[in-house]
Amino acid sequence: MGYANTDDGQKIWYAVTGETDRETTPLLLIQGLALDHHGWDSADGDFDGRPVIVMDHRGTGASGDHFPDDWSMSGFARDAVAVLDAAGVQRAMVYGHSMGGRIAQWLGALHPDRVAALVLGSTTVGDGTGVARPQHATDALNSGDGARLSALFYTDAWLAEHPHTATSVLPSASISAMGAHLAAVARHDGPVPAQIKPPTLILHGADDELAVVENARLLAREIPRSTLRVFDGERHVYWVASERPHAVVRAFLEEHDRR
Repeated sequence: MGYANTDDGQKIWYAVTGETDRETTPLLLIQGLALDHHGWDSADGDFDGRPVIVMDHRGTGASGDHFPDDWSMSGFARDAVAVLDAAGVQRAMVYGHSMGGRIAQWLGALHPDRVAALVLGSTTVGDGTGVARPQHATDALNSGDGARLSALFYTDAWLAEHPHTATSVLPSASISAMGAHLAAVARHDGPVPAQIKPPTLILHGADDELAVVENARLLAREIPRSTLRVFDGERHVYWVASERPHAVVRAFLEEHDRR
């Protein structure tokens, strides 16, 4: 583990796990709004020993918490590139979930030489043409209420069996950092999907109300080299109740390792 240094003097915490001597492309995991790297804890061990890079977003975990006034998704993407540089990784697979998927879209459009393949999970179109979430989901997001958010993240059955795990991965940013994250989301900055160059796998839960599934279908129509998989009955965090999503991810990553 270590710190990446950004152009504006912030330190971004990251760690590398897995078998770094394997001849497989490392995987950079980028989580969503106001989440640190623990947002991926429920996916731990699902990548077959592949080198995995996790990071704490600016304003979360052990990372710096200064935000320029014009902070945006492209700023988060610059932080991610700084992490790849610090880790000595020239080219990575990139898996972004929720807001992390919007950050990953920037990486795929502006830094295709650094991205071997792209996975976009539960995310929206970042150029302002996406489909809005229902008002009650926006209200829950803005409330910061753990119970309301958990009900949007996970299915009722999974929540009943794992109540403590569910609340352990809710937003962890300070109030000021949460405001900066929300402001960046509201700017809707992002590349036109047709500009995203790497091969892309798009994953979504059919019952997701934080990022409604129409966004996934829009991305799949517009990103040139894309494949869409929708998981029936799943919500925003679609992978916790089933092995299927990460089996799909592993197969996609292995395919592009071979290529």
